[in-house]
Amino acid sequence: MKETFRRYPIGIQNFEDLRNNDCVYIDKTALIYHLTHTNKIYFLSRPRRFGKSLLVSTLEAYFSGKKELFEGLAMEQLEKEWTVYPVLHIDFSRTKYTTIEDLQEQLNLYLSEWERTYGKNEEEMSYAARLTGLLQRIYQQTGKQAVVLIDEYDAPLLDSNSDSVLQGQLRTEMRKFFSPLKAQGQYLRFLFLTGISKFSQMSIFSELNNLQNISMSDDYSAICGITEQELLSQMQPDIERIAQANNETYEEACRHLKRQYDGYHFSENCEDIYNPFSLFNAFSQRKYKSFWFSTGTPTFLIEMLQRMDFSLNLLEKMEVKDEDFDKATEVITDPIPVLYQSGYLTIKGYEPLFRTYTLGYPNEEVKIGFIETLIPSYLNQPTRESNFYVVSFVRDLMKGDIEQCLLRTRSFFSSIPYDLENNQEKHYQTIFYLLFRLMGQYVDVEVKNAIGRADVVIKMSDAIYVFEFKVDGTPEEALAQIDSKQYAIPYEIDHRKVVKVGVNFDSTTRTLGQWIIK
Repeated sequence: MKETFRRYPIGIQNFEDLRNNDCVYIDKTALIYHLTHTNKIYFLSRPRRFGKSLLVSTLEAYFSGKKELFEGLAMEQLEKEWTVYPVLHIDFSRTKYTTIEDLQEQLNLYLSEWERTYGKNEEEMSYAARLTGLLQRIYQQTGKQAVVLIDEYDAPLLDSNSDSVLQGQLRTEMRKFFSPLKAQGQYLRFLFLTGISKFSQMSIFSELNNLQNISMSDDYSAICGITEQELLSQMQPDIERIAQANNETYEEACRHLKRQYDGYHFSENCEDIYNPFSLFNAFSQRKYKSFWFSTGTPTFLIEMLQRMDFSLNLLEKMEVKDEDFDKATEVITDPIPVLYQSGYLTIKGYEPLFRTYTLGYPNEEVKIGFIETLIPSYLNQPTRESNFYVVSFVRDLMKGDIEQCLLRTRSFFSSIPYDLENNQEKHYQTIFYLLFRLMGQYVDVEVKNAIGRADVVIKMSDAIYVFEFKVDGTPEEALAQIDSKQYAIPYEIDHRKVVKVGVNFDSTTRTLGQWIIK
């Protein structure tokens, strides 16, 4: 295969920079043209590193009339006039917000920059008055309505998630700053806001009742991210190179990429969406690693799940309704909306009759990364220790040594500190769930997430192991349940040997007691 140099836009969020440096660009300009000619006030929510900032930058280049940047793209044929508009672009992710002064400084910097171009009335003292005056002067001086682009609007609020007093101050300040946008609608050509949290949850833009939320719209579901069709049609050379580097066929590489980075859905009929950040990094390094997850640890999410004693197995398949996506995040009582908006869960199905969505992990990268991040919080141990246990357990299974697997598991649970705050049965069930789910990156593992299924089923090349754990029971009772509930029946038609394992978990010693292998 002929080697072709490809420059990937890793860390590049500026459209002009991307185009001038001949980086790979998945053409979204037909969607952008439709967006800019259909309505004029929009909001889009997407997880971090999903291309929101690049989309905003592309809109800025388009409204600035930079036709040369769109050469060879759909926009070149669609747009005939290339009208230049004044653009006010705000990016709230430029700093961290630990005090109200951090936000005030950012607002003042943006307003001062625009006032140097369009002037200032000395009577305009508040941020709202200054923004109002700017919009009016822009129209008077240019004869054009302004384009306002607000990227990562919720960054100040996400930074202050654990400080309710600061959150209130920031929210009030931002509401005052943005309040003129509704009243000055005649001076606006286009208003576009992006963020992670849905705008309705932050109660900042309550005045913008004509704002169209396209976050869960089928029409714009692919405006960020990379669809499977785009991947296969525009990135075939990249797939061929990563396949070659990993001794895979083209088809195997496609399956590997899909399993690792695909699986996002943002609407009822959304195409499969790949994470662009992970995909470009994988192609650049020619390795299947966890790129997106490694860029941010969801500390506040983990603390929230523990505080709420949330059953983690429910994350595999969670049913929600439309209104669940709109629950206020000012005081978080349900982790699901936050997990969805942050990208740790995505839409996996939709039932029109009941108007319910099924949520789940989007892909292996997110699932394994999330579980690896959760484990230290539940064990008070470094992730490497649990990873070593998991790898050793799987190696023992590959040798068919189930006895050693269970001895290793007993030793592992014995090593968990006795001063853990939560010693309840559910806590240990959660640890079992996390550990066996972690094994899923190496072997086919089914962990119970519904009534009427065995606790754990592990499928090896030559055997299928059906585990049932009884807390303060007997291994005989565990085996009897496997038989009475017919947990092993679905696997008996398989060519592999079926092994039943009944295990007692002793709550006093907080580790495995006796077991029977049959």
